[in-house]
Amino acid sequence: MRFRTLPRDFTFDEVVTLFQGCGFTLENKGATSGSRVKFFNERDQNAYIMHKPHPSNIIKGYMMRDILNYLLKNNYIE
Repeated sequence: MRFRTLPRDFTFDEVVTLFQGCGFTLENKGATSGSRVKFFNERDQNAYIMHKPHPSNIIKGYMMRDILNYLLKNNYIE
């Protein structure tokens, strides 16, 4: 899995695909949410909220580590 290597060129679109592969759906947080998005897993009612990167579509390193830790801690990936 490419994500586990924490590549410097991982995009938001790839994050969406990663979360969808773990059973999450992408939701906007509402009209006033700005760049905040929520990934929600209906099966176990877990959610992960993050800001979309801008102006670039590339995910920052600290956010990559946070996503990896979240997915590992909640047993979505091994």
